[in-house]
Amino acid sequence: MSGTVIASGAELIANTLKTQGVEVIFGIVGIPVVEVAEACVAAGIRFIGFRNEQSAAYAASVYGYLSGRPGVCLTVGGPGVVHALAGLLNAKLNCWPLVLLSGSCETDQVDRGAFQELDQVEACRPYCKYSGRPNSIEQLPFIVEKAFRTAMYGRPGATYVDLPADFIQYPIRNKQVMDACQVQKVQDAPKSMPDNVSLKKAVDLLKSAKRPLFVVGKGAAYARAENEIRALVEKTQIPFLPTPMGKGVIADNHPLCVSAARSKALKEADVVLLIGARLNWILHYGETPRWSSQVKFIQLDISPEELGNNRHDTLSLLGDISATVGQLHQALDHVSPDAGYVSGLVEKVKQNVQKTIESGKKGSDDAILNYQTAFTVIKDNLPQDVVYVSEGANTMDIGRSFFDVSEPRHRLDAGTGATMGVGMGYAIGAQCYYPNKKIVSIVGDSAFGFSAMELETAVRSNLPLLIIVINNNGIYHGLSDDEFATAQKQGTLPTTSLSPETRYDLISEACGGKGWLVKNRVELAKAMKEAVQINDKTSVINVLIAPGGRKKLEFAWQQKTEKSKM
Repeated sequence: MSGTVIASGAELIANTLKTQGVEVIFGIVGIPVVEVAEACVAAGIRFIGFRNEQSAAYAASVYGYLSGRPGVCLTVGGPGVVHALAGLLNAKLNCWPLVLLSGSCETDQVDRGAFQELDQVEACRPYCKYSGRPNSIEQLPFIVEKAFRTAMYGRPGATYVDLPADFIQYPIRNKQVMDACQVQKVQDAPKSMPDNVSLKKAVDLLKSAKRPLFVVGKGAAYARAENEIRALVEKTQIPFLPTPMGKGVIADNHPLCVSAARSKALKEADVVLLIGARLNWILHYGETPRWSSQVKFIQLDISPEELGNNRHDTLSLLGDISATVGQLHQALDHVSPDAGYVSGLVEKVKQNVQKTIESGKKGSDDAILNYQTAFTVIKDNLPQDVVYVSEGANTMDIGRSFFDVSEPRHRLDAGTGATMGVGMGYAIGAQCYYPNKKIVSIVGDSAFGFSAMELETAVRSNLPLLIIVINNNGIYHGLSDDEFATAQKQGTLPTTSLSPETRYDLISEACGGKGWLVKNRVELAKAMKEAVQINDKTSVINVLIAPGGRKKLEFAWQQKTEKSKM
């Protein structure tokens, strides 16, 4: 054993992350993780320093979704971990691989009221597939490898690794011991396929269907199964319905895409193949009145615990999506969807698409904008192959009908958790993964407020994001200047109100980015033309639209069923 220090614990951590293929880390540094971040940068890993751990964790989670390997978030202990819990939950709900690494107090100071002390392993455990703390410096690479492997294998999700301060600062002198504790890169998750009996039942059920439907979820996008699913649709000529983040697995403009006839498709389908989609609130739990009372579900999922969830009569296919869809493609030789069913859906799509187009053309060029007119101008001025980030209640829901997606993993939204505040983190994470694509984040003013200061992060990191804030002065609906002033004076402001015409564009300029304030079609079109040409700076277009006033809040996705009386 030499007396010479050959590495620090921080360098051991950085080398382990490098071995695992990590190219970028999202986080906020402080005692004791500054040394970890610096060691990572020295090892060739990019570090994106955020202003809030919540956004950093969101960025890491979406990077994991896009890349197929765990995104990495680095935070300080105590409150830093608590702030990052939102990202862990978001990764858990969306089934995305994420590894959170956080500093903690020195091992001999546990339970003594140490600096930012918290039992972080237990705090993270409810949201993680694995939460651990190494017992020695030699165990660090093993624990990190286990966190990566667990995050990736089976149903993807979040994991946590605790980094004690004395391990980070530990002076390593024994090269033999250091070499012995190194680990290999976690290989891609092994793939499994359903048993032949289950597969035959699924094939027979699809062959017997008169009104079959494929529902393509974001699990299919994560699985990179777009080629297999496209081939299955082309062979069977069965209509398909993408979930919000399943858009683009097959292009939205495909003639069998029935997104614009969603309600009709759900109501009429008699056999439904769920491909990486869950029967949760987004799909109304598979229940009437949204679905037919006679509908039968075939559920393809990587997680056995998910199969049969909310519908005990579901036919289950447990396995990798790409491999299993390939099996179905080979076995389904004679499928005959009812011609009237398919043509009826196609016709309904045409009618609803036309209604959407017409809604965006109403009003004069100098009239105040609404969601539909604003989205039409934005769509007309966007280049092809952009990556969309969408959040905000009305902004996200209405916008989904306007912006077609033609490539998988090119639309990111609030997801299974309906998580507001993900926009800036997602945009930054997406730009890091897609350095040569235009990232366009279309967000509501309320949602943007959760993470607006990450504009400084984007500017400092030289990320040419385009952020379009749809500003209606409120959550769901806002008030006009006069209505707001009167209600403020009377103390009757609605709980959904935000300050009128807040200058989000000036926040961008204050941080070193570009900003535009627009109030009508002409101004929006001019700003869009200028903004899409900027490739070296973050830009914000602040789009003022009609505030909406004191409307009753209603949401189409909410179940409206009578509760039984027992």
